[in-house]
Amino acid sequence: MTGTTTTTHLEPTLATRVDAADWEALTDEVNAYGSALTGRLLTSDECAAIVALYDEAERFRTTVDMARHRFGSGQYRYFTHELPFPVGELREAFYPRLLPIARDWAAKLGRPSPWPDTLEEWLGHCHQAGQTKSAQILLRYGAGDWNALHRDVFGEAVFPLQVVIGLDVPGVDYSGGEFIMTEQRPRAQSRGSSTTLPQGHGLIFTTRDRPVASRRGWSAGPMRHGVSTVRSGRRHTLGLVLHDAK
Repeated sequence: MTGTTTTTHLEPTLATRVDAADWEALTDEVNAYGSALTGRLLTSDECAAIVALYDEAERFRTTVDMARHRFGSGQYRYFTHELPFPVGELREAFYPRLLPIARDWAAKLGRPSPWPDTLEEWLGHCHQAGQTKSAQILLRYGAGDWNALHRDVFGEAVFPLQVVIGLDVPGVDYSGGEFIMTEQRPRAQSRGSSTTLPQGHGLIFTTRDRPVASRRGWSAGPMRHGVSTVRSGRRHTLGLVLHDAK
């Protein structure tokens, strides 16, 4: 008698996908430019599932209309602390990988390095500092929407790196909407860069500045980020911020 074996394909865990990245190359790029694009972290189905969460109002603690606050145009929502899959898992996976970079930057800039070995301990530190609200964010832009240059600093407790993940297909689901960064250089004009976020890929970037080498050692190069105008369609992204908000 001949039997039939059914093989079920299982996607790698999110932690495995994050760990599989070339972290030496990513670290070098973040050090040099203040940002670095990862390989694919989420499947198309996983991206679609996250996009669908936007219309489940109970999952979010607040909704922000960017035009009302003069942040740009568009809308975003902050998740509650009950983070859905895969938002919490991704944040947990990125923290230990970004921690060595954070500590290295602090050492170069002569700053305190308050970040413990685990995300749970660090969030406890944030809460003790009065930053008790979830800062994980789901953003939605339509045609004509954009995000002004800014920094995601919500208090004294700050993690110097964060991640944004593209959830739609650029050139298919939307046009325009590049992720933009500016770097203020000493005694020179600011320098800009733009990145198109492929679906399911993450962009690691600095929260506020990066160490810049000079003849006198290291200095902080202030950086801001935003989103260029979406020309058509609808653009969604997931923002993973590694500190909580007030």
